[in-house]
Amino acid sequence: MRVRHPDRPDWGKGQVQSVIGDRITVNFENMGKLLINAALVELEIVDSRG
Repeated sequence: MRVRHPDRPDWGKGQVQSVIGDRITVNFENMGKLLINAALVELEIVDSRG
């Protein structure tokens, strides 16, 4: 799944690598692999066109 961080548009689009509970590992275009706490951040889903 492709996502975007709503507060960090400069990170670019990210590809979800894994989801374990509230922990989501995302590989972002401009920041690399980061662990996101889904209890604190609601990632925006990016469709294939956007």
